[in-house]
Amino acid sequence: MKIYIEGYGCAAQQSDVEIMKGLIVKSGLEIVKNPKYADIIIISTCSVKNTTEQKILYRISELQKNKKKIIITGCLVDANYKKIKEYFPDASLVSTHRITEIHKVIKKLEKENKVELIGRKNIPKLCLPRIRENPVIATVQISEGCEGYCTYCSTKLAKGKLFSFPENMILKEIENAIKSGCKEIRLTAQDFFAYGKDIESNYLSLLEKVIKIKGNFFVRVGMGNVNNLIPYLKETIEIFKNSEKIYKFLHIPVQSGSNKILSAMRRKYTVEDWKKVVYEFKKEIPEITIWTDIIVGFPGETEEDFDASYNLIKEVKPDYVNVSRFSSRPGTEASKLKQLNTEIVKERTKKISEISRKICLENNKKWVGWEGEVLVTEKLKTFVGRNFSYKQIILPNASKKDLGKIIKVKIIDSLPSGLVGEKI
Repeated sequence: MKIYIEGYGCAAQQSDVEIMKGLIVKSGLEIVKNPKYADIIIISTCSVKNTTEQKILYRISELQKNKKKIIITGCLVDANYKKIKEYFPDASLVSTHRITEIHKVIKKLEKENKVELIGRKNIPKLCLPRIRENPVIATVQISEGCEGYCTYCSTKLAKGKLFSFPENMILKEIENAIKSGCKEIRLTAQDFFAYGKDIESNYLSLLEKVIKIKGNFFVRVGMGNVNNLIPYLKETIEIFKNSEKIYKFLHIPVQSGSNKILSAMRRKYTVEDWKKVVYEFKKEIPEITIWTDIIVGFPGETEEDFDASYNLIKEVKPDYVNVSRFSSRPGTEASKLKQLNTEIVKERTKKISEISRKICLENNKKWVGWEGEVLVTEKLKTFVGRNFSYKQIILPNASKKDLGKIIKVKIIDSLPSGLVGEKI
């Protein structure tokens, strides 16, 4: 049998796709790159935004024209099961928590028209067969779900409560990745800093063990919320500062510059908490790269609330800001609130996106003239690498032989999205 698989969404979802491909190939089936040549089509979905959902629903409708059996998995199946079942009654549905059984579902489909495998099953998605999209980068999930209850989040509906994977399995996964040639380890979770709260451990304990693993590799710490970081702030800064294996990079969403809106979102921290984390890291590690997220147009956001977000970005000057228009997701508390005027939200989004882009460019200009080591991580239109601060560096004169290698680079130009480097 021939299988076509297509995935959408975050790093964790992309990791799921790699695992599904590995399980499929191990079971003796073939992965094809064109759905026309497949016996079964698998699409792994994302539920985070309305625009993403609409894109995926349209794509599934297009794939149905191939008249092949379709398996839909990923977050949409769990977050919006009734809608997916209504739209695609002939499709097989597999929970995002059950992707480790995808090969069994395919086997059943040899004899049945459709299969459903729904409901949570806590299985660590580690130490499984995997076909990597990039041989240099290993995405390692350390947990699934979170311990928050944000009023706008559909990911919570899909992923559920925090389930931290065992430390020994995470370490084994990383060791296997390094042995296979991976040089960048991306530790991924819905909330990195919540890791271990359900198993009497914590992310610091995990990081301390990770950096002791033998080999030449870099660790990118995944996105996490400041309320779970603050209790270990000093210790976290120390491990970031003193370990050459950890990228000097921090992705901590703020979502709003207004404490009123943060409270309505149920974010469990204040603007002051978030600023404290940023400034403490910057004081001890001046070249740290800070990423954050902002949601524009949350129900009840006044002009004053928006100005607070705008001014926060101007003051703190993050290196990258992921700006999102509020997306009313079914089943969330925020979807029941009075929504803001679309044109107002569009205008606010444009305004904060423009200042964010300007600040990103200003920050990146400071790197022009820098010389240092860069890990060449991937081939896009040209080769791309990362330095110790996880700055994305376009490398026009790098070649295939440089992939996965550390090369000496001089920064010759800057863009809002990153740097341009020259191999020297």
